Amino acid sequence: MKHLLSTEDLSLSDAVRILDTAEEMAAVGEREVKKLPTLRGRTVVNLFFEDSTRTRISFEAAAKRLSADVINFSAKGSSVSKGESLKDTAQTLSAMGADAVVIRHWASGAPHRLAATDWIDAAVINAGDGTHEHPTQALLDAFTMRRHWSKLAGTPSAGAALTGMRVAIAGDVLHSRVARSNVWLLRTLGAEVTLVAPPTLLPIGVEKWPCSVSYDLDETLARGVDAMMMLRVQGERMNASFFPTTREYSRRWGFDDNRLRALDTLGFKDTIIMHPGPMNRGLEISSAAADSPRSTVLAQVRNGVSIRMAALYLLLSGDTREPAGRPNTTTSASAETTSAHAPKESH
Repeated sequence: MKHLLSTEDLSLSDAVRILDTAEEMAAVGEREVKKLPTLRGRTVVNLFFEDSTRTRISFEAAAKRLSADVINFSAKGSSVSKGESLKDTAQTLSAMGADAVVIRHWASGAPHRLAATDWIDAAVINAGDGTHEHPTQALLDAFTMRRHWSKLAGTPSAGAALTGMRVAIAGDVLHSRVARSNVWLLRTLGAEVTLVAPPTLLPIGVEKWPCSVSYDLDETLARGVDAMMMLRVQGERMNASFFPTTREYSRRWGFDDNRLRALDTLGFKDTIIMHPGPMNRGLEISSAAADSPRSTVLAQVRNGVSIRMAALYLLLSGDTREPAGRPNTTTSASAETTSAHAPKESH
């Protein structure tokens, strides 16, 4: 795996390998010294052409925990704002010796363009491109779901998929790169996915996606879901009226207090409520739902660092063997964690 651009490109073995490696990275985060020298001497560039808080900080924390040098590049106030092209920016980063470029761009396909050219000889990680994909967000969501699914089954997470898990993704699917990445990844992992949204907030061609579609959130909940993911209404990407009023939207497609209570009434005591953030409280999700014991919002943020550590580790550690012919990733990462990295980390 040279780049991480899309979840559609990930095989089941690739996906499980990343999730298993993230389990090892999560264990590192629970130690007193939360750092490994695995990527010492490597340079990771966060190349963000769109504003971000969670994703950028998460990638920065991940790279630093692996001892990589981090360069944060924001388009605002840089030469990009003066008209510099993506090609020129990439070649500048290449001249600086970047080993990995984490790119968030307003244009769908920009990370693929960067990876397909000879502008830069570095691993490219898609941190969100337009309304296309956000693979590491989908991976951290799947990681969160897998931990919950394994806990219910009373089995270890390592090596497991999400076979049979019922996942509903509701809200602004049209503008959501998170929804697209999740649909492809969750189906690869064996989950059953249902998209719930008003017809105006579903993309053209959604009937060809590997999922089912519903326009009724209450009906979907009544059938039973194991994970309910609410999507942010992305007003900044809307140039038209996609629903009558925010009150109407919240009433029909928001996860409000009544729907939170309904989960108990319907007997779905183990259903988790997810949100990729940032949240519009009172619109797509109520404060009671966001802060309830069912909510995994903060767990998703924590798990994001582990997933991004895993992605950087697998792309930059130098182990390029294919998943089918490699030893267990968990063992490899664990060995590195416990042998060469133990007492010496304090410096």
